Amino acid sequence: MQKLSEEHKQIDPVEFAATMQDIAARSQKLVADFIDRQQEEGEIADPDPMHVTDAFVAFTTQLMNNPAKIVQAQLDLWKGYMDIWNRSAQRWFGGDSEPAIEAEQGDRRFRDDAWQENVVFDFIKQSYLLTSRWTHDLVSETEGLDPKTKKKVDFYTRQFVDAMAPTNFLMTNPEVLRTTLESRGDNLVHGLQNLLEDMERGKGKLSIRMTDPDAFEVGGNIATAPGKVVYQNDLMQLIQYAPTTEQVYRRPLLIVPPWINKFYILDLREKNSFIRWAVSEGFTVFVVSWVNPDEHLSRKSFDDYMLEGPLAALDAMEKATGEKEANVIGYCIGGTLMASTLAYMAAKGDDRFKSVTFFTTMVDFEEAGELGVFIDEAQLASLEEKMNKRGYLDGAEMANTFNMLRSNDLIWSFVVNNYLLGKDPFPFDLLYWNSDSTRMPAVMHSFYLRMMYQENKLVQPGALTLAGTPIDLTTIKTPAFILSTKEDHIAPWKSTYKATQIYSGPIKFCLAGSGHIAGVVNPPGDKPKYGFYTNSRRPKTADKWLEGAAYHEGSWWPEWAKWMAKHGGGKVEARIPGDHSLKVIEDAPGSYVKMKAKD
Repeated sequence: MQKLSEEHKQIDPVEFAATMQDIAARSQKLVADFIDRQQEEGEIADPDPMHVTDAFVAFTTQLMNNPAKIVQAQLDLWKGYMDIWNRSAQRWFGGDSEPAIEAEQGDRRFRDDAWQENVVFDFIKQSYLLTSRWTHDLVSETEGLDPKTKKKVDFYTRQFVDAMAPTNFLMTNPEVLRTTLESRGDNLVHGLQNLLEDMERGKGKLSIRMTDPDAFEVGGNIATAPGKVVYQNDLMQLIQYAPTTEQVYRRPLLIVPPWINKFYILDLREKNSFIRWAVSEGFTVFVVSWVNPDEHLSRKSFDDYMLEGPLAALDAMEKATGEKEANVIGYCIGGTLMASTLAYMAAKGDDRFKSVTFFTTMVDFEEAGELGVFIDEAQLASLEEKMNKRGYLDGAEMANTFNMLRSNDLIWSFVVNNYLLGKDPFPFDLLYWNSDSTRMPAVMHSFYLRMMYQENKLVQPGALTLAGTPIDLTTIKTPAFILSTKEDHIAPWKSTYKATQIYSGPIKFCLAGSGHIAGVVNPPGDKPKYGFYTNSRRPKTADKWLEGAAYHEGSWWPEWAKWMAKHGGGKVEARIPGDHSLKVIEDAPGSYVKMKAKD
């Protein structure tokens, strides 16, 4: 451990006592307020809101049916510990020894040099990694569990294993120990203050700050692409962006983002704004900015999101540009809505959308990835009970679910930084957006979870009816560009690929690097972060597609622009927002996107 510098300040006992007294008073008030609020609301905390107990009971039952396997697993674990001990002993006495087990590539928890250089911490790290791998193997190799139960056990086992990492505790994290000694404990005091502030902000529930919320302003230093709101209804505002080229493609481009998050992920900063870039490529860009709904919109349905979303936008765009035809992008659930809308339009004989681009979109939910862990009858019934009381799903609950899919990056790293190291979170626009949560209307969200995630009816011809019309995705003949991302933890790319076997029109499938956000927001530049794959063939399986795919360095954006140019309808003089029959309501990014979850 590093020696303490003589410059490190001594603890002022009076100041320290006052700080601890303030913390104690705030903690006591916080607990009292939380208890009072629970009594007023008449809510009793559900000890097992995710209904995990039954899954682990089933797992334990199957495990106990094979005692020989348990004994063998324990012997294997013991041998692993002995191997680590022997290798560590060699290092302790000055010898060299390769580690028995190493962290996976990209695991940033053990990046501090002490995890490799200090024998004790290296032993702790390897022991944890061995136990972690052993636990996962024990779950994955247990037979007799149905697939859903097995996925649930595996998911929550990983949550437990991640939570128990030595990096998450004061006495087994070398960086935290070093900081504690150097600061004379100031980091822990500041960390406790951070914890209390997060509890107070969450009204008794932990609401971890991922970034400095005061460092960003929507419309100030993020979401700043110039444009105007030219139309609005209960569910959305329609933004038309100002052109930056003298001529534009005749057919305007509509972007339908997910309503689970806000649209400005595509307009964070000037250098990585997809919206600004698309405008610079000669597209007249319109974006749907969804409202952050409250209890007054609780009865809004999936049908309403279609009718008052892309269909209302299409009519408004005709008034704004004089053009009946348009192209459209759907992102995530916005893409699921667009697939549903195109099937509805096909049934009505409406072909005004001349091309569609899907960003990380699932329509076949049979293999929905780890989000499926949260979808079963017991959990849905519990969730619907909560939503029916409030009229909506709280945005923080949805955000917590997504964060659990990457708990080491989106939960535990901030626990270490904010509470153990006592640091304030770093200003980061992407994490500000990630924390800017939105609510879900009860009726719409229940329909989405049940009909798509649980029953997978969207891919069954005629199984779903929207606005009184049965829909069938196989009737979609609109040319489609399907973008998926290789490391997507929300819309697994192999599941999104299934759409290539469903739609009837020409399809171009493109697989970008990275995940659900970074893979999409990957602008062209001198040093592109990720490349992408293309394949002119469309085999039945995703694995076969990837086997024959060609890899390209750089951003996929120019590849999409070349494809889109074929569907642009030629060039016309650039249009200015408000220069046709739709008048300007307010400046972009509008007021809907600024509605916070607490508003």
